Amino acid sequence: MPTTPTADDTTTTTTTATATATMPTIRAPRAPKADQACLDAVDLARAAAVETAGVIGVGEHIGAVAEGDRVLTHVFASTHPGYAGWHWSVTVARASRAKVVTVDEVVLLPGDGSLLAPRWVPWAERVGPGDVSAGLLMASPVDDPRLEPGYTGGEHAADTDPAEEELTRVVVAELGLGRERVLSRTGRDEAAQRWLLGPPGPDNNLTRQAPGVCETCGFFTRLTGGLGVLFGACTNAFSVSDGQVVSVDHGCGAHSGVVEEEHVEELPALLWETIDWDQSDALFD
Repeated sequence: MPTTPTADDTTTTTTTATATATMPTIRAPRAPKADQACLDAVDLARAAAVETAGVIGVGEHIGAVAEGDRVLTHVFASTHPGYAGWHWSVTVARASRAKVVTVDEVVLLPGDGSLLAPRWVPWAERVGPGDVSAGLLMASPVDDPRLEPGYTGGEHAADTDPAEEELTRVVVAELGLGRERVLSRTGRDEAAQRWLLGPPGPDNNLTRQAPGVCETCGFFTRLTGGLGVLFGACTNAFSVSDGQVVSVDHGCGAHSGVVEEEHVEELPALLWETIDWDQSDALFD
């Protein structure tokens, strides 16, 4: 049995129809169409690539890609063995209502699997522990977290202007207040962790075969300051750690507790006895 729509139904239908009518239509972007004049400009693009390439050389024409209205890129192979997988990209364009095609850009671009130079890394990030050898200099940044001012005003130690900073340094030097920058808590923690995990630490074959640890060795001299709790220096000329920082639980075979065993020399047995103590007419009677 047909039903008659109510006022609420009519209102809902009208609202839906209005919303549909006012909703904007989203259209997909139109793909650029290749301009025929630009497509035919292969010789013009090749000549521009050859002029730019020089001794590198330009290979066969690979294809063309429409970049926009009356803008197109011709692609040529690279024949140089040092640029395997690369290609020459020559972009040409034609102005509106013009008949002449002109060259817009010529570049050499890498392709998939082409040989590329490694990513450039600044020297400050490439240098590692132990890299600063004789003749090399490495400046510590002004905001180096491993260092802190040794006195009030020491944070301006690297400043050369104004002149007051120079005067401060002179006064500090005369009073013997110490260095302008000293090791910070961060610097000590980093050094301690690096030494404990490295050869000076306890986790190595040298320590495992040692008769004792450095803390009980007479050749062990502790460092001063906070690092002296865990580290010292070896002074045994016969140890591989001589003159180096070692941890208290490090060890080697040159431990002072190793003493030489006493060997009692036994005389060999007599081959012929010259004295007969049982006879009265012995030689030394």
